[in-house]
Amino acid sequence: MNINKMSCPRIVIAGTESGVGKTSLTLALVAALKRRGLCVQTFKVGPDFLDPTYLTLASGKPCYNLDGWMMGQDYCRRLFARASQGADIAVIEGVMGLFDGADTATSSGSTAEIARWLQAPVALIVNVYGMARSLAAVVKGFAEFEKDLNVAAVIANRCGSELHKAWLSDSLKAAALPPLAGGVPRGGLPHLPSRHLGLVTADDGNLTPDVLAALADAFDQHISVDKILALAQGAPALDITAPEGTLPQKQISLGVAWDEAFHFYYQDLFDELARRGCTVQRFSPLRDSRLPTGLDALYFGGGYPELHPEALSANVNMLADIRTFAASGRPVYAECGGLMYLCELLETKEGKSYPMAGLVPGAVQMLDRLKTLGYVEVTLKNKSLWGPPGAVLRGHEFHYSQLLGDPVGRDGWENAYSLKKCRSEVSSPEGFQRGRVLASYVHLHLASRPEAVDHFVNQCGTRRD
Repeated sequence: MNINKMSCPRIVIAGTESGVGKTSLTLALVAALKRRGLCVQTFKVGPDFLDPTYLTLASGKPCYNLDGWMMGQDYCRRLFARASQGADIAVIEGVMGLFDGADTATSSGSTAEIARWLQAPVALIVNVYGMARSLAAVVKGFAEFEKDLNVAAVIANRCGSELHKAWLSDSLKAAALPPLAGGVPRGGLPHLPSRHLGLVTADDGNLTPDVLAALADAFDQHISVDKILALAQGAPALDITAPEGTLPQKQISLGVAWDEAFHFYYQDLFDELARRGCTVQRFSPLRDSRLPTGLDALYFGGGYPELHPEALSANVNMLADIRTFAASGRPVYAECGGLMYLCELLETKEGKSYPMAGLVPGAVQMLDRLKTLGYVEVTLKNKSLWGPPGAVLRGHEFHYSQLLGDPVGRDGWENAYSLKKCRSEVSSPEGFQRGRVLASYVHLHLASRPEAVDHFVNQCGTRRD
């Protein structure tokens, strides 16, 4: 292994819990830094697909997920170093509360874990509504809960007045705790749209230049950007191990469904595919009438097909092309929303059904409540697109729909995975495979498993009748 030094300034924006304003304040910081002419690389802790779309628009650069449970320490550190090359500062938005993650007894999968691995200072956001000296008790608990974690500053959200902010600052000083970097008054941040799945995906319509400018104004007015910059610049250099050897090269073309209905992807997978010679061609199942020509494989990620069932169903030429492509024996991979699209029917919450691609037998039904949420580990039961039997991959599930009926046993379909939920030893069958069509509710993190990426690339460019 080669060991390289990297010293990009960095800061983690964390919260005491979900809902304290992490996303809004992280966006505000990124916008304020960009306005100063700085090149900002953003990261999001956890398996989230939505917040990164906001951070990408705010920074002008692709946002990368960092997830200790799915990816492991070495990969997270290497990804951080690679993505941060050339940046003036890296801003890392946390997930849930600072210590919340995959385990109730450790920091696995948490923001705190990533902050330690990256030796990054933490700016802790606290909802201070109705709070004065108690802030010191809260911050003391967070600052001292785990060793080797640098809670370096506090951001008070939902302050009542300038006097309230002064009391909060004095309480931290009196207890010799990390200082107050600033306080945002109630209603001091522009509103970001949300819905039942959390934040909606960002686009130019809901994260306009005016909204970003208002976010930057709020941060500049209420929080010291200079203090945040000084903390980030004080982060020590990191020793990063880089694997030796060259990557296998194969010139292949991967068609990726990308539009309002399908856009839940991890950017680092596309980076890893590109490093192996793969070219990505985006296409829209909503608007394009045909698949791009010359494709070697198809990838349908997650998203919101349930919001566009009529348009997806009406695009009959696209659906026919997908069926023809699958029949040619070339690889087709689908996750969550992609699985829904490959089924025979999509039934909305209102009970209306729309024909879909018809590759996977059966229908999928939308529900009023969350069906599944959490980390999962899958073991491949048979040879598949991602490896041989026994290979282990990690990912997560998050969906509001369910399959009606079991495709297994119909026309040669079989289960691809043996699945275990995090903190459980119970295994259950999941994933549906026939030939080289593989569809599942699981969002796998594949880039952190180079052997899986290599296996997939080797599967592409050849047909199996």
